[in-house]
Formats: sequence, structure tokens, C-alpha cells
Amino acid sequence: MANINKTSGKVLTAQVAGAGFAGLTAAIALRQNGWDVTLHEKDSELRAFGAGIYLWHNGLRVLEGVDALNDVLEGTHTPPAYETWMQNKSVSKETFNGLPWRIMTRSHLHNALVKRAHEVGVNVCVNSEAVAADAEGRLTLASGEVLEADLIVGADGVGSKVRDSMGFKQDRWVSTDGIIRLIVPRLKDQLGEGEWDNTIDMWNFEPRVQRILYSPCNDKELYLGLMAPAADPRGSRVPLDLEVWVEMFPFLEPCLAEAAKLEKARYDNYATTKLDTWVKGKVALVGDSAHAMCPALAQGAGCAMVNAFSLSQDLSEHSSVEDGLTSWEQRMRPMTDRCQALSGDYAANRALSKGNMFTNAALEAARYDPLRRVFSWPQQ
Repeated sequence: MANINKTSGKVLTAQVAGAGFAGLTAAIALRQNGWDVTLHEKDSELRAFGAGIYLWHNGLRVLEGVDALNDVLEGTHTPPAYETWMQNKSVSKETFNGLPWRIMTRSHLHNALVKRAHEVGVNVCVNSEAVAADAEGRLTLASGEVLEADLIVGADGVGSKVRDSMGFKQDRWVSTDGIIRLIVPRLKDQLGEGEWDNTIDMWNFEPRVQRILYSPCNDKELYLGLMAPAADPRGSRVPLDLEVWVEMFPFLEPCLAEAAKLEKARYDNYATTKLDTWVKGKVALVGDSAHAMCPALAQGAGCAMVNAFSLSQDLSEHSSVEDGLTSWEQRMRPMTDRCQALSGDYAANRALSKGNMFTNAALEAARYDPLRRVFSWPQQ
């Protein structure tokens, strides 16, 4: 059923800049609510960047809400436990009281959302880069074309041109540590004895600071997150400095040897972006353009998808776009801010190395059910 402007009688239109997880989710949810939606991607095709991803209860419920969950569940993995090691010895195993969570490749999740966007009739435009927007609902493309809409969604990432063109005030800071993210073959049978179906968060502080987040995605693919301080030239080197990683994590040598072959690896500093507001007039920012966060709580994508999905809910309950956007930010921002702040604190203090750090506060965003708008999972 079309979403009709009660004043003009016309179908409401949305222009969405950026076809990552947030942009795709926003486009699908709006389209499902009857909006005429156009999604703009600056590259020549829709494809995922990065390696692996964790989705928790909140993100999985979004996938259920946009009817993409079944496609995502196939070919992904829920580990029996989240295990933490310090100096190669286990210090904790967390099961989150049965809270649903899932590990997958980013391409697997992205492909499922792209498929769903096409199914619901989102108009997808590639080679179409948004370079500016204004509060009255105009989106300017790199081609010079200016498009008018009832809603502009800026989902164009950390370097958002939609955001920066409109002068949103922002604080941005970079952490001491960074990460190399890779997908390699599981090679489980080559790793010897161990609970290799678990997530294993391996920390070493001596003789140098290095961490590997070992994350099985499925039977064949393994997501590795290799953390080292930015000031460590060998730990942060890409392609991977195999010797320095094998020295610290010798039991993972078969997987690390595969990782060292990947020449397109990238070292990314942990970064946080906080804005004074997510909305201006008819423009809303979602995902990393609004609230990029450190990956300590594995909620960057989850919060992005939840907020993108929730946007359509608030817009459907208000007679004006501006009122809907104001309501949306007031409803969703406090939880996102708390998640962002705690994630940044955990990253700065390397708190996850202690084990048993997924407290009720750390799992707040994960426990949120965006379909019912409640915290539906029991606390630990």
C-alpha cells in the first residue's frame, strides 16, 4: 500500500545516499511502508566492503522485519560460546544467557539485503554519488542533477558528503589501536585440539600488544580480526607480517599463512563520530555517517540497521516528515549514544581482555527488539 501525503495526495518519496547495510535497510523498510524509494550507490555495483560481521538479537530482528532473515541464516554460524584468552590461556566463556547472535561474512549479509531491495521494488542507481543535500529535501548528485524528495537519508558512511555538505557539527576521535580484518579458509582440521567452533578473543600484552578475534562464519570461512596499536609498524603492516603474528599465535599458523597472502588487506584505526543531531529538516543520517563507533561491542552494523529500520516506523506515525524524524531521533538516540560510549571506553581500556565483560549494560543494544520496541531478552 502506498504511503500518501495527506495534504497533496501524492506518494511520499525518499532518496537514500549509500548502499551499505544502513542504506539498504532504510530503503527496504521505507519501501515496505509504501514509499517510492531511490537508492544511490557511487560505485559501479552494489558490493560489501570489509570482511566479517557479528549480528546480535537486535540486528537479526531487523532482518526478520525486512524478510531477509532466512537468507542470512543459511551459511552463517552461532558459536557455542564467546571465549576470551589472555596470554594464550582461557579466562572466560560467555553464552549470553541464550541471547541470539550470529557471525557471517559481510558479503553474505549484503547480498541478502540487495536481493530483498530488488524484491520490494527499490529503485537502485549505481554510478550515482550524492555530494550534497539541504534541509528542504534536495539531493545533489556528482553529475550535477538535483533531486527533490519528501525525505533524504544520508547513509554514505564515515566520510558522508550528505552530512558534511549540511554543516552537521561533529566530534571525531581515533583510538590508539586499529585492526586488520580478513576472511580466510577455516582449516579447522589443521589447528589441533581445541574448541575451534567458538569465537575466541585472543589477547597478548607481552612481549607486545596483539589481539586476534577468531570468528568462524560457517564450515568453510573464518573471519579474523587482528588488532595492534597504530604505533606498532609490524603489527599494523599490510599485507600481514606473518612472522610477528605467528610468533604470538603459533597455533593459528595455517590460517595466518592464508591471511598473509591477501594483498588487499587494510589496517583501520578504531574511530568514533558523534554529531550534535542526526536530523535537519527533511534529512536524516543513519549508520556510520551519524554514529560511527569502535567495534568492541560488535554493534556498529546492528545499531545502524536498527536505527535505519526504526526510521520508517516513526515516519509512519506522524503527519509530517520533520515531526517523524524528530520523534525517531529522540527515541533511538539515547540507546545508541550509550552503546557508542561504552564501546569506545572498552576499546580505549582494552577491557574485553579481562573476560566476562558482556554485562547487562554492554548487551543493552543487543537485547533490543526493534519490531516490538522492547528489550525482549532476559537479562543475565
